[in-house]
Amino acid sequence: MPTPIRRRAMLAAALATAPVLGARAQARRRLRFTAVFSDQDIRGDAMRGFQRDLASDFDVELHLNATLFRQGTELVAIQRGNVEMANLAPQDLSRQIPAWSVMASAYLFRDADHMRKVFAGEIGREFNRMAREQLNVHVLGPLYFGTRHVNLRPRKRISTPADMNGMKLRMPPGETWQFLGEALGANPTPVAFAELYTALQSGTVDGQDNPLPTSRTMRFHEVTTQFVLTSHLVAYDLLSVSARFWDALTPAQREKLQAATDKAIEESTRRHLAQEQEMVDFFKAQGLEVYAPNVDAFRAEAQRRYLASSQSQSWPAGILDRINAVR
Repeated sequence: MPTPIRRRAMLAAALATAPVLGARAQARRRLRFTAVFSDQDIRGDAMRGFQRDLASDFDVELHLNATLFRQGTELVAIQRGNVEMANLAPQDLSRQIPAWSVMASAYLFRDADHMRKVFAGEIGREFNRMAREQLNVHVLGPLYFGTRHVNLRPRKRISTPADMNGMKLRMPPGETWQFLGEALGANPTPVAFAELYTALQSGTVDGQDNPLPTSRTMRFHEVTTQFVLTSHLVAYDLLSVSARFWDALTPAQREKLQAATDKAIEESTRRHLAQEQEMVDFFKAQGLEVYAPNVDAFRAEAQRRYLASSQSQSWPAGILDRINAVR
């Protein structure tokens, strides 16, 4: 049996280590993440990896399928302190910061790599500062989930926006989406997504736009003849945390959180790009034409229309030229 002196020494050692263990336990942070995408989505897999990577430092709770907050309400939830982290659409930020609307415009980014470089550079830092200073949101990075292309019933070959003249192109309801359809040279027609297959089948509309995997999932290729790889919208959301939450972390915790986010973004991007290439091969095998038009002509016309519209009035001066110059 330990002697009285030995017992006192063991007790003193235990008391000495208790504050250290308590501090470690207290330093562990709860991190609730909300998103509307499905748990079956590639992004869902990426976020489960994110959860595993942070398991030793954070109690990460994933709330996918809009089970915690519905689409469009996540930003306010962060601002009110009701959640620590969310997948935010750039359109949500633009509702409170009009300058951010440029980040949701067509033909802004050439591809996923261009988008990554823009956000990793000075332009990205400028826009992220706006989000932090005006919204109390700390943007961790852009989460790519596909590029939108035009999918048509008619067999007419499309090269420039002029070739889209008269095409009834289904676009999601809303002024911003209808403007995008016009910028592509088409006659934008609002149709509910659930009704789109029938609208294509009956000829109510001549075409639609979506990322290629979405078009396959919804079987739009069964009632169309071609995919025109217009690449008019590089789709992404923003993995973001409350600035208050970020500021309360230690430097080591911030480093781990950012590293796990970067890894999730890289994994999601890699898998989405691979899936999109698989869709090109699949649609060709189904007998559909899949080709790229004169994308430079589409980009020039779209950007001309944006700059001539009221939508660009709040944009920072020269922002399109600066983004176009990023290589």
